[in-house]
Amino acid sequence: MNEALSALRGLFDFFAWPWWLCALPLPWLAHRLLPPRRSTSAALKVPFGDRLDAIATHGGAASGSRTHVLAWLAWGLLCVAAARPQQLGPAIAPPQVGRDLMLAVDLSGSMSEEDMQLGDNVVDRLTAAKAVLADFLDRRAGDRVGLLVFGQRAYTLTPLTLDRDAVRDQLRDSVIGLAGRETAIGDAIGLAVKRLRTQPAEQRVLILLTDGVNTAGALTPIKAAELAKNDGVRVHTIAFGGEGGLSVFGFRLPTPGGDDEMDEATLQAVAKTTGGRFFRARDTESLAGIYAEIDRLEPVQRPGQRVRPRIERYSWPLAGALGLALLAFAVPLRRPA
Repeated sequence: MNEALSALRGLFDFFAWPWWLCALPLPWLAHRLLPPRRSTSAALKVPFGDRLDAIATHGGAASGSRTHVLAWLAWGLLCVAAARPQQLGPAIAPPQVGRDLMLAVDLSGSMSEEDMQLGDNVVDRLTAAKAVLADFLDRRAGDRVGLLVFGQRAYTLTPLTLDRDAVRDQLRDSVIGLAGRETAIGDAIGLAVKRLRTQPAEQRVLILLTDGVNTAGALTPIKAAELAKNDGVRVHTIAFGGEGGLSVFGFRLPTPGGDDEMDEATLQAVAKTTGGRFFRARDTESLAGIYAEIDRLEPVQRPGQRVRPRIERYSWPLAGALGLALLAFAVPLRRPA
């Protein structure tokens, strides 16, 4: 019983409509159940009629037998094609589903401060941020990522896209002062909200990195945060910068861009208002840890269970049925040698 059920299950796995196979004996049933065709007497009498009948009967029987077999095979293949044979294709995973994620990067003049360590080299803040962001982008497969930069003004360099390489290229080519030397944090948040507004409300995220205070722009950061909250955009803010000093004969002299020039309270308020998180990064290592933490806070939905699609194979028996049908019609036309 179990073997029969297993065979039946296998039949349904191979054929989409296996009940069409029940049509296989229909021609035989029609032949058995329908009344025979009435024969008509010859209207023309010719000499040697019996001998001609014998020759015709012998040749016709052989030709008719071949035609009969070909017709049966064509009918069988036609029924198999109607049952829709299918084959399981290679396993595939559904696409990942992630966030609509905007990255906002400060390009103001203070980002040129060389107080970051990258490997064995001392680099400016923007170079360190680019290296960490490039690694962050590698982990965000499935996100639609956009890039905007801000200084005195805010500009969108890359709209929301699945092409993370394009975002990485635009980030690499960004230079300090591209958007002006001042810092328009409020305008950057407002522009990101505008870009995210048309996207699904559940997955709108902005990650804003800056090393300064809001010194330009039409919107204040707090007002922009209220707009983000109303549009369902979470804003994670990162205050990035070291001691902001210049080393002279082993002594560090304070310069603009240090903790005194960073408005952490405002960035904390922006994050709190929008349901995001505030982070403080004083070196490259801590910045990398922050982006790793954001990666955990905003997870990308991983692929679901792998599936194997069904590939239709009905065209093969259908083509065979057509070829046999044409051959069955051609056999009676052949003249005996």
